[in-house]
Amino acid sequence: MDEVRNLIIIGSGPAGYTAAVYAARANLKPLIIEGVQSGGALMTTTEVENFPGFADGILGPELMDNMRKQAERFGAEFLTDDVTRVELTETGSVGSDAVSTVWVGETAYRARAVILSTGSAWRPLGVPGEQEYLGHGVSSCATCDGFFFRNQHIVVVGGGDSAMEEASFLTRFAESVTIIHRRDSFRASKIMAERALGNEKIKVEWNSVVEEVLGDDGKVTGVRVRNVHTGEAKVLDVTGVFVAIGHDPRSELFRGQVELDDEGYVKVQAPSTRTSVPGVFAAGDVVDHTYRQAITAAGTGCAAALDAERFIATLEG
Repeated sequence: MDEVRNLIIIGSGPAGYTAAVYAARANLKPLIIEGVQSGGALMTTTEVENFPGFADGILGPELMDNMRKQAERFGAEFLTDDVTRVELTETGSVGSDAVSTVWVGETAYRARAVILSTGSAWRPLGVPGEQEYLGHGVSSCATCDGFFFRNQHIVVVGGGDSAMEEASFLTRFAESVTIIHRRDSFRASKIMAERALGNEKIKVEWNSVVEEVLGDDGKVTGVRVRNVHTGEAKVLDVTGVFVAIGHDPRSELFRGQVELDDEGYVKVQAPSTRTSVPGVFAAGDVVDHTYRQAITAAGTGCAAALDAERFIATLEG
């Protein structure tokens, strides 16, 4: 408890790991509390085709592992555990003894600066049967669970890039994939939508929502869907339900300590990564509800480390 570090980074993923690389190279000796499920959302992503420098693409977990190793090479310290509580304190005056404190269980870590890079979490449907069959036919990760649905009929719920990626990937295993989308067109990028629509294994239930996940003997047997225009309801006989309707920022830990926007994202003083508390910075998907890309998260992680480095330099006079 007595040691005061220069920098603690809460969270991992492209933002946290990139911040760790830059902070470690600046000799800040950062501590990265990366969470029990380290690596962020890319750990459950299939092939990443749009991260610069990888002409043939790279698997999400491999990209995250490479970033982590790069930060370790420069002296970053990692703690694979979850933060349970924070006390984010303004540390903006020269010679000030004020520091922020981050708890992992009963263990407290103190630092002159903190970077928040906790990312976002998948958004559940919130319908009957979803939680009951989570892990028994209901999933949010095609990469993790797709293999278990070989030669089966499954649905993917959503209309964005994530849903298109999940659906396309699942055709490697499934007999058929039905995308359920509440509108009459996808919000996904053109290339991702066309890839899905051009796959003969993929069908679409337009203007439809899932009302209930059905099951028997501990396993999914179908979904009840309703057309939002006609009100007509029907049951699709499927054994798997993959939910891809979006994400919510993992910012609850910071509520009441830094300013959040109406959707719960951490507010920063753009173009910097400074939050409402001097000495506290934020990067990645906990900030960004516009782009949400690995490369933009990495960019803000870089910016956060540079902002933190400059801030710490001012404390040292």
